[in-house]
Amino acid sequence: MLQELSIKNFAIIESLNIAFDDGMSVLTGETGAGKSIIIDAVGLLAGGRAASDFIRKGANKATIQGLFVLPKLSPTFNVLDELGVDYADQQVVIDRELNKNGHNVSRINGTIVNTTTLKRVGETMVDIHGQNEHQELMQPEKHLSLLDEFQPQTLAPLKAAYEQEYSTFKQVQQLVVNKREHAQEWAQRLDMLSFQVQEIDDANLQPDEEEQLITERDHLANYQRIVTALESSHEAITGGEDGAALDQIGVAMTSMQDIADLDPAYEALADGLANAYYGLQDTVTDLSTQLANQEFDEGRLDEIESRLEEIHQLKRKYGDSVASILVYFDKIKSELANMQADQDDDQALETQLAEVKTRLAEAGTKLSQKRQELAKTLEQAVHEQLKALYMGKAVFQVRFLPHKEIPFYASGIDNVEFYIQTNPGEDLKPLAKIASGGELSRMMLALKTIFSETQGVTSIIFDEVDTGVSGRVAQAIAEKIMAIGRHSQVLCITHLPQVAAIADHQFYIQKQVVGKRTKTMVVKLSEAKRVDELARMLAGTTVTQLATEHASELLKLAAAEKQAFTS
Repeated sequence: MLQELSIKNFAIIESLNIAFDDGMSVLTGETGAGKSIIIDAVGLLAGGRAASDFIRKGANKATIQGLFVLPKLSPTFNVLDELGVDYADQQVVIDRELNKNGHNVSRINGTIVNTTTLKRVGETMVDIHGQNEHQELMQPEKHLSLLDEFQPQTLAPLKAAYEQEYSTFKQVQQLVVNKREHAQEWAQRLDMLSFQVQEIDDANLQPDEEEQLITERDHLANYQRIVTALESSHEAITGGEDGAALDQIGVAMTSMQDIADLDPAYEALADGLANAYYGLQDTVTDLSTQLANQEFDEGRLDEIESRLEEIHQLKRKYGDSVASILVYFDKIKSELANMQADQDDDQALETQLAEVKTRLAEAGTKLSQKRQELAKTLEQAVHEQLKALYMGKAVFQVRFLPHKEIPFYASGIDNVEFYIQTNPGEDLKPLAKIASGGELSRMMLALKTIFSETQGVTSIIFDEVDTGVSGRVAQAIAEKIMAIGRHSQVLCITHLPQVAAIADHQFYIQKQVVGKRTKTMVVKLSEAKRVDELARMLAGTTVTQLATEHASELLKLAAAEKQAFTS
């Protein structure tokens, strides 16, 4: 429940601190005193939209703080755990700060959160209903969720089973859709990869092939230069008009060897000439071998040029070297294999989708059947509540509208809408189209009375939902709001003395002008002061003795009604 509320510089409220209790509390007072402003402040704590207009004139910021004390099994704690927000002693403190510069801050137990997160937490704790706020009843698409609020634990395992199958269905369906939508693009990619893999594979590239071919091509292209150079070198060493160079060095080597033992310097010269002589002998042998191996093959040169051109064309398409082409080849070969495997699996994917749809339809049917059972029970419960609200002739029905084909939605396969017959002899028609404002208020109270035990919301706020009714209907509405207060804390703004009298606690909201500024003040009324306020509500401007007696009688009757309800 909302235990404490602190408001500063919000609208006409300068500073206000209110301590609330459990059960049913009413806020009464003159029109314009600020009752709805207090509810607006609670709405902001629950994630409502903030605006700088809310800030009191002359102030730079408005602050609102609420302390909520929740039961151990409150769904709020599950949300806080998911969000990673700490809590202790079953308490949740929510702060909102509105600044003139538009920089607004929201905190839950000191942790800064955005408005979406605040709303997600707030809706598990606070449920606000205004006199014109029957959106869920007026929107047929919300009726299924209202039905699911009735005995939610009964539906929980069936909904979980359906949701699991639905998740699988959406995943497989998306795969099928993607393949269908991109079939042409996919086929083009498959053809291109097939061509490229075949082209590179046919080329049979070898890692060092290009370098070897270039070396061989250069050799063949320079054949004549190579032969000429080898022959000239061989001739210079072994022949010539003045005698062979090798022979001349041999004569010099022999001459120096004859005197090598006379001086170390001569010995060094002899060794040098010996090295040159035998080195040249080896060179002559190598030159002879090279000359013998020289062979010009013009056909081979053409083959090499052709192969190098083939490699050049492949490099233009697939990489700047043979090595990079081979890396690309491995990559596209793998992709092609996967695509060919996927192509083989197309039928298997369609089969899988059909199987998932079958399981999903079965899960949806089971969920729908249970919903239809609960709908009958809900109809009976609503009729009982409407009877107590003086709509005993009304007929309420939960209709499961037919589909040409069974659709699959995240919520199930059902298309639910509430129908009502308010007067005997009329046809059942959609609730959203024929119910009046007063009827919608009573319908909402009937559902809220039924759901208050199972919703888990700890604070339910009614903002003048009793507007436009009087007499026995007003008394019936008062009793229903009181009944809701036995399961959840109820805060109710009302102008009806019947509703105010049956409350457990009553707060009087008044405004005063202090220093030419309007201020809102709140006073919790004692039993004696409640009599005075009820008399004012009954009589208006002039409070008579009869009005006071009537007010006292209202409180006694309300006390008896509450005693009878709890016994």
